Amino acid sequence: MSTGNREPLLLLDNSNTMSVLNQGEFKCTNLSFEEAKAIIDMHEEKDILRCFNDNDIETIIFNYLGIARRDFPYKHIRNMRPGQDAIVFKLYVTPSETQPVIQTDDGVEAKKIQNIYVYCQYLSRIK
Repeated sequence: MSTGNREPLLLLDNSNTMSVLNQGEFKCTNLSFEEAKAIIDMHEEKDILRCFNDNDIETIIFNYLGIARRDFPYKHIRNMRPGQDAIVFKLYVTPSETQPVIQTDDGVEAKKIQNIYVYCQYLSRIK
């Protein structure tokens, strides 16, 4: 699906979501992983802008959500435009209630210190 004259779909993370909310009215709804995948899959690579440089988020998008790896162009966005949509990948970190110590392949001890969760939101600029 090509967005034609529409604004590109933005892929955002925790760190850049606030920067695109400088002005305007927005609607934000939670999104299932299946819905996020379907929305991204509906767009051509050139119709999506990646607005973050976080390898952990890219791993989530491609490996855990099962989205085919594509090279979405990177662009720093300061303001969303009216009618523009975004998918926000939010990382939520909690301390680990248990802290098991494991041995890595090369014999080094590693301790679990936190749990990392991810959820998705759909963000639209209304005005």
